[in-house]
Parts: sequence; C-alpha cells; structure tokens
Amino acid sequence: MNADIAEPRTARLVLRRPVPSDLDAVHEVHGDPATNRHNPSGPTTLEGSRRLLAEWIAHWERHGFGYWTVRRAEDGAVLGFGGVRHKDLDGEPVLNLYYRFSPRAWGQGYAVELARAAVAFGRALGGPPVVALINLTNEPSRRVAERAGLVAAEIIEYEGALSPVYRLPDATP
Repeated sequence: MNADIAEPRTARLVLRRPVPSDLDAVHEVHGDPATNRHNPSGPTTLEGSRRLLAEWIAHWERHGFGYWTVRRAEDGAVLGFGGVRHKDLDGEPVLNLYYRFSPRAWGQGYAVELARAAVAFGRALGGPPVVALINLTNEPSRRVAERAGLVAAEIIEYEGALSPVYRLPDATP
C-alpha cells in the first residue's frame, strides 16, 4: 500500500476518502438485505445511508483519516467501503476495522486486501489498537479479520448480538 492517506492503493484497489457524491453507492451497499444478513439493525434507508456517509465525512474532517470508498483500480467501480476510524468500546478508545462490500465483489479477496491495508494503516498511526467487532454468526467476515492478522480475544454483546472482538495478537487485553 502506498502512503497517501487520502487515496492509498493496494494491488487491485484504490481507497479514497468518501465524498457526498458517494451517497448512491453507500445506499446500494448498506441498503442491500444481502449485505445486512448479520447486521441486527438490518438494511439502512436512504436517509440512514445519508447519515452514515455524513458521519464518515465528519470523521475525516476531525481526524484526517477514516473509512474509505473502495474502488477497483482497473475501472474505478465502487466495490464497497471500509477502513479504520475511532470508536469507544466500553470505555476503551480503539480503531474500529470495518468492511462492507457489494455482493458482486464477494469471493474475490477484495475484503481481505482492504482489511490488511486498513490494519497496516491503523498500526502505522501508533494510537489506539485496531479491533473488529463481528457478529458471531458472520463466518465470512470473521475469516476476513483472521486473514488480516486479527484473533478473537473476547465475546461481548454488541448492538443486541453476541460479537467476538478481534484484535491483533500483540494488542489482546
């Protein structure tokens, strides 16, 4: 991954700071029932997608980094969203690792590629630990976290569901 915070690249992905014109793509991914199979809140409405995008943009404005819009390098198609951003986990400041992709991008290794880049970026920041909160039933997402180098450290109740907290091995409590 190159070091440009606003638009880093991996072998196949361009990771770009989200902008207001990403709203349709945010809603396509986050409003899709298939991408929310393990989300206790379910798919978002258009207004919910608008709020989500506004939160991401505000995080970038406050901290200079955050979740990226994930584009395929070869054609610029938006595949999903992800990265790390600040979160409070039961009083502990952490960098939350997040990834959600369109079903058309599933099974091609994009989530692992993004997750590895985001973990490396989070570690390079030198601040709070990188963690991933994943619904216990979401095996594909759990495998992505593991392939990005995280391990399940504990299980908590989060947003009404049991969720392992994945951490880097050197950051387990």
